[in-house]
Amino acid sequence: MFNFLHKKPKKSNDFALGKLGEDIACDYLVRKGYKIVSRNEKNLLGEIDIIAIKDDVLVFVEVKARETTDFGLPQEAITPLKQQKIRKSATYYLKKKGLYDKVACRYDCIAIVAKGSNFHIDHIENIF
Repeated sequence: MFNFLHKKPKKSNDFALGKLGEDIACDYLVRKGYKIVSRNEKNLLGEIDIIAIKDDVLVFVEVKARETTDFGLPQEAITPLKQQKIRKSATYYLKKKGLYDKVACRYDCIAIVAKGSNFHIDHIENIF
């Protein structure tokens, strides 16, 4: 289990928190009836944390996990530049899979704040 007691994690622990956040997000989505299509989908233009489907809608999910909200909410880290990068990566994915203009899509964020061994999860649909 990841240690959430320290204030500012080292680089290696940032990765661990990110991985744990993605695991928590996937479990959350599955419990909500989503089917996970892909995780950490990388292409020439970037990476998409989670691709899932529910009710015939393909959902590109950005996961943001934080230990504290001292510097803002996790979802506030999805800047306009990050949004643009996610859109480009998603478009590349859709074209590569032959799904462009054939499936409804949206962009969600799962924001996670760790409080001790508990997690607050905020699922924001259509974040951008």
